[in-house]
Amino acid sequence: MKVVLFAGGQGLRIRDQSDQVPKPMVPIGSRPVLWHVMKWYAHYGHQDFILCLGHRGEAIKRFFLNYDEATSNDFVLRKGGLDIEYRNRDIDDWTISFVDTGLESTIGERLIKIRDHLGDDAVFLANYSDGVTDLDLDSYLAWFGQQDAVASFVSVRPPLSYHVVSAEVDGLVTQLTPIHEVDQWINAGYFIFRPEIFDYVAPGEDLVVEGFRRLIDQGKLVTYRHRGFWAPLDTFKEKVLLDDLVATGRAPWEVWKPERNPA
Repeated sequence: MKVVLFAGGQGLRIRDQSDQVPKPMVPIGSRPVLWHVMKWYAHYGHQDFILCLGHRGEAIKRFFLNYDEATSNDFVLRKGGLDIEYRNRDIDDWTISFVDTGLESTIGERLIKIRDHLGDDAVFLANYSDGVTDLDLDSYLAWFGQQDAVASFVSVRPPLSYHVVSAEVDGLVTQLTPIHEVDQWINAGYFIFRPEIFDYVAPGEDLVVEGFRRLIDQGKLVTYRHRGFWAPLDTFKEKVLLDDLVATGRAPWEVWKPERNPA
């Protein structure tokens, strides 16, 4: 099953980091957030990736062309470095298609431009390249298989410390509620699509704005509510949080690590 990753945006909300590298290459620990997302999919057996490139796409290409397995894997070095034996590897089984989908393209346009790379798969996966989760992908896929839908996305509770305000017309506050106490859910990405998705998005349109609206009108869009961990990488504060989770061995999305999947 192919995995389409939208990796062409400019990352304006984390501009202090993405001025230096494209947003998907902003590191969490020693690896880019894009690698973390791909590693998560690969853990569930989905290793055929299509990267929709745009802004600073050459940096993403260079990263994989010069990929260093030693950064995140144990190895044995002999003969002064002439002989390296890796105890495990990351990307040996990955197939990655690098597709330039334009600097200013919408998500819908990027999706349309990689259509020919999808082959005849009955279902394919897609996602943004800047959010991590402990979602059980196998359970999500099984659930989607039971739905009469063309598309699905994962929804989560907003991981924010904001408050929802209720007020009168004159500004008098009547209620102030922490957002996590309100039954509000947001689109977290992690899409599952059937090929019919292309019937709902026209050139120049956005996937979520125009495409999803048409799906909603026909009752063909569903969402999978995930109550576990999900975090975006939109701000420096979020980067610090994710770096700390990796550094302390508490990153919930690192489901590929043996200690998170005991025999």
